[in-house]
Amino acid sequence: MAAPEISQSRLYEWLTGDEDSRMCKDIPDAACDEQPRNFFLHLLASLGNKLADELSSARLVLPWLMGVIGAPLWMVGLLVPIREAGALLPQLFVAGFIRLKPERKWAWVVGGLLQAVAAAALALLALFGSGSVGGSLVLAALVALSLARGISSVATKDVLGKTISKQRRGTLMGWSGSVAGAVTLIAGAVLMLFGDRPGELALAVLMAIAALAWALNALCAARIKETPGAVEGGENAWESIKLGLRLLRDDRAFLHFNLSRALLLASALALPYVALLSQQQSGTELGGLGVMIVVSGLAGMVASPVWGKRADASSRRVMRDAGLGATLCCLLAAAIAWLPGTWSQTVWPYALVYALLVIIHAGVRLGRKTYIVDMAGSDKRALYVALSNTLTGVLMLAVGGAVGALAQWLGTAALMVVLALMALAAAASANRLPEVE
Repeated sequence: MAAPEISQSRLYEWLTGDEDSRMCKDIPDAACDEQPRNFFLHLLASLGNKLADELSSARLVLPWLMGVIGAPLWMVGLLVPIREAGALLPQLFVAGFIRLKPERKWAWVVGGLLQAVAAAALALLALFGSGSVGGSLVLAALVALSLARGISSVATKDVLGKTISKQRRGTLMGWSGSVAGAVTLIAGAVLMLFGDRPGELALAVLMAIAALAWALNALCAARIKETPGAVEGGENAWESIKLGLRLLRDDRAFLHFNLSRALLLASALALPYVALLSQQQSGTELGGLGVMIVVSGLAGMVASPVWGKRADASSRRVMRDAGLGATLCCLLAAAIAWLPGTWSQTVWPYALVYALLVIIHAGVRLGRKTYIVDMAGSDKRALYVALSNTLTGVLMLAVGGAVGALAQWLGTAALMVVLALMALAAAASANRLPEVE
C-alpha cells in the first residue's frame, strides 16, 4: 500500500474513531475498500456545498444584494420561498428518475455544476444589476439554483447511503458542518474589517466563492467510487401525489400538522426582512453584512442544542414555543425600527434580533421534522414527508408572494407586525396538536 493511502486510512480512523478502516455496515462489500477515500471526497464536497449555501443565503446575503442593486421591496419576499420551494417541489419527481440510474453521482455532479453557474450569474448581477430588471434576474438565477439544489439533494443522500457506512454518516456531516461554519465565520469577520466600504464588489466576490465551492462539490462527487446500484423501485410521482392527497383528506391530524407548519413559515419569511431592515436603517456597507453573517453563524451553532432534547420530549411544544418566539422577534424588530434614537440606526440591534430569530427558526425546523417522523408509521413515513414537503413548497410560493405584496404596500417594519400575528396563530394551532411522542 502506498504511503498516501496509509496516511489517508489513519486519518480516517482518527476522525471516525474506527480502529479498522475496513469496518463497514449497510454498504456493499465492493464499497468497503474505497470508504476512506470516499469519506474525504464526501467531506470536501459537503464543505463546498455548506459554504456556498451560507455565502449565497436567501435569508441574509441575497436580501442584502437586492438592497444594494435597488430591487423593489416585494421581490425580497420571494427569495426564501423560491429557494425553499425550488428545492422541495421537484424532489418527488426527481427521486423516481434518479432511481433508474445505476450510478447516481452523475445527477449530483450535474446539480453541483448548475448551482455553480447560477452563483456565477449572481456575481455578475452584484456588479452590473440594478432596479427591477436586476432584481428579476436575481430571482431567475435563484430559481435555477434552487432546482439544481433539489437534484443534488436527492442524489447526495443516495450516494452517501451507498458509499459511507452506517454510524459514520453523522460523523461525516458533523465534521463538514464544523469546518464550513468556521470558514463562514471567518468570511464574516473579514467583511467586518472592511467597515463602511460599499458592498457591490464584496457581494460579487462572495458569489464567486460560492460558485467555486459548488464546482468543488461537483468535482468531488465525480471522483467518488460508487458501486452501481439496483434500478428497480422507481416510484410514479403522480400516483404518490394522488395517494398523498387522499391521506391529507382522511387523516385530520396530518392536515392539522400541515396547517401549523404553513403558519410557522412566518419565521422563515421574516428572516430576509430583518436583514433588509438592518440594511435600510444602518446602510449597505460591508461591515454591517459582516456583523450579520457572524451573528447568524454563531446563532446557528448554538441553535440545535437549545431545541434537541426538548423535541424528543414534546415536538408539539417545541413548535408552539418557536411560534411564540417568532412572534416576539418580529414585534421587537418592528419596535426597534419605529423607536427614535441613533442606536436604532446601527446594525447591532437588528443583528441581535436576527440571531434570536435564527435560533427560533431552528426550533421550527427541528420541531416539525421530529413531529412528522413520530406521527407517521414506518410504512407511511416517506410518503408523509414527501407530501408535506411538496405542500409546503407550494404554500411557500403563495404566501411569499402575498408577503412581498404586503411589504411593498405597508413597508418592512409594518410587515413584521403581520408576520408576528401569523406566528402567533401558528403557536395557537401547534398547541392544539395531539402529542405523538
